[in-house]
Formats: sequence, C-alpha cells, structure tokens
Amino acid sequence: MFAVCAVTLLCCMSASHSAPLACEDSVRPLDQLDPHRLEGRWALVGGSLSDPAQFEFFKRRDSSSINFSSTSATSNISYTPSVNMDGKCHFRSYNVSLEGSVLTFDVLDQINVTLTFLHTSCQDCTLIRFDNESKKPVRLLLFSRRREVDQKEMEEFNAQVECLNMPPPAVMDPTKVLCLEETTSDPAAQTEEKTDRQKA
Repeated sequence: MFAVCAVTLLCCMSASHSAPLACEDSVRPLDQLDPHRLEGRWALVGGSLSDPAQFEFFKRRDSSSINFSSTSATSNISYTPSVNMDGKCHFRSYNVSLEGSVLTFDVLDQINVTLTFLHTSCQDCTLIRFDNESKKPVRLLLFSRRREVDQKEMEEFNAQVECLNMPPPAVMDPTKVLCLEETTSDPAAQTEEKTDRQKA
C-alpha cells in the first residue's frame, strides 16, 4: 500500500513540474536572429493583449503588418508597423537595433516596451513578445509571410498565449486587405500610436 501511494505521489509531482517546464520551453527567446531573415513584410495572423481595453481596441483593426528593412550592413533596422482600421491605413516608423533576439528602440523615451523574438515551429512565421518596463508580457503577436497559418501552427500559438497567462488570441481575417507600403508620414498614425501604444 505504501509503495502504491509513493508511486502515485511521484506521478503527481512529475505532472505538476512538467507543465511549467513545457511552458518555459514553449516561450523561450531565440538565441540569435539574422537581421536579413526579418527583411520584408510580415502579416499579422493573430495576437493577444493583457490589457482588456487595449485588446478590445486591437480587435477593431481589419488587418495589420510590420515591415523590416536594413539601414546598413549592421543590425540597425527600420521597423514600420501598419494598421488598417476603419478604412484608413496608419503607419509609424522606428529605427531599432537587433541585439540577439531583442529589438532595442533608438528613441527610448517614447517606447516603454521591449520586443523579444520567441521560438516557433512555423517556418515562415515570427513570434514577438512585448514586455513592459516591469518585464511582464503585455502582447504576444504572431506574424507570417502568409495571411493565415495551419491548424497545428495556430494550436501552438494558442498554447504559447496560455503559457503567458494571456486571454485567447484574436485572429485576423485573411481576406482583409493589407496596407500598401508607406509613402509619406501619416499624422493620424502618430495620434493613434499614442492611444494604442505599440502598433503592430
């Protein structure tokens, strides 16, 4: 009887430890990211936000994408999120530096989040975690070269969202048109950026 109880206890302990370890592996940062892999446009597939009000605002967008372009032979990069909402396209460009798997913004006084690239099994995707000043995740966004991913890839994303204790993600409608590349500065983008913080 004692042996049975001992085995049962060990099994329970093993189960209790396996979930956190699985989550730790699931949302681990990339060791290194090649800046050239980032170049070009990535369509937002889905995302989750920890703040309920911002999440509701996030869900109003029709589509969204980010564009990366190298500004030199180093890891200096131009980062341009775009959002199609209420029939208008909003842009905001930043100069950023890639250090390992973390994007550092050049204008630190205007940005109070850190962007970290996480592992994903999706080969043509990029997964970005947005952390606030307290190093707590406030957004988890999945981007892809495609407009939508397959069921297995979405299930992985859902599990990663759950690991970060964030609400179930909103999934973008792949039939909605993405904004074309920005040609001029859009003042409306700056206004919306202040409202919704980090657009992407």
